[in-house]
Amino acid sequence: MRYEVNCSILFTELPLLERPAAAKAAGFDAVEFWWPWPDQPVPGDREVDAFVSAVEDAGVKLVGLNFFAGDLAGADCGVLSIPDRVQQFRDNVDVTLGIGERLGVGSFNALFGNRVDGASAQEQDELGRESIAVAAKAAERIGATVLVESVSGPKPYPLRTAGDSLAVVDDVRATGARNVGFLLDLYHLAANGDDLDAAIATAVGRTAHVQIADAPGRGEPGSGDLDLQRHLGALAAGGYAGWVGLEYKPTTATTPESFGWLPRERRSA
Repeated sequence: MRYEVNCSILFTELPLLERPAAAKAAGFDAVEFWWPWPDQPVPGDREVDAFVSAVEDAGVKLVGLNFFAGDLAGADCGVLSIPDRVQQFRDNVDVTLGIGERLGVGSFNALFGNRVDGASAQEQDELGRESIAVAAKAAERIGATVLVESVSGPKPYPLRTAGDSLAVVDDVRATGARNVGFLLDLYHLAANGDDLDAAIATAVGRTAHVQIADAPGRGEPGSGDLDLQRHLGALAAGGYAGWVGLEYKPTTATTPESFGWLPRERRSA
């Protein structure tokens, strides 16, 4: 498996623009990020340039980037299915893909959005699928894939199981957008009580990216009860050969200390 580091949840002891270099110093060749500006769907050119330079100067590859999804640390969990916020997502698509084109990003995570008052579930589901199709059409221009993810936690996020997200993937693909895939996050599925073995068997052919953390607790592998190596082995046996994003909250004092489970020679792609 090829491992890479999510620099929005790891290395948080450092300023965001210093994290790609820290990942490189820890032995990794690739990183991913949530949207770096949670309050700005369209940041200024100077901010974008600084982010791009931080990745380039660190000598790492940016393999994944979220579209604008609001404040993930706060009440938000995506906006693309929310009627009075969907324009934020649409305005963000070209900016995100512009960063992706400059850095060779292959995958973009499109978080669906919480349930909200004033809009029916059906209306939000239709809007969400339409938004993902719009993003996929734009991403096709640079040969990239749009990801759909199931998420855990108390927020009223509608995609909880692998089946929930796969239904969206299938529906959007049916419109002709073939560059849409499942982001299989083993932690979120486990936290939601999904059957990981069944989910992997069902989803592996439509899985375009994988993320891991242990459960319970969302710490590094070995801090919880999940047999992550067995699950990753099942994904590999099923044909998955993509990246595995480390998206966990370290239980150690610093992020580098949390990588003890992964020998340094296995961190480089």
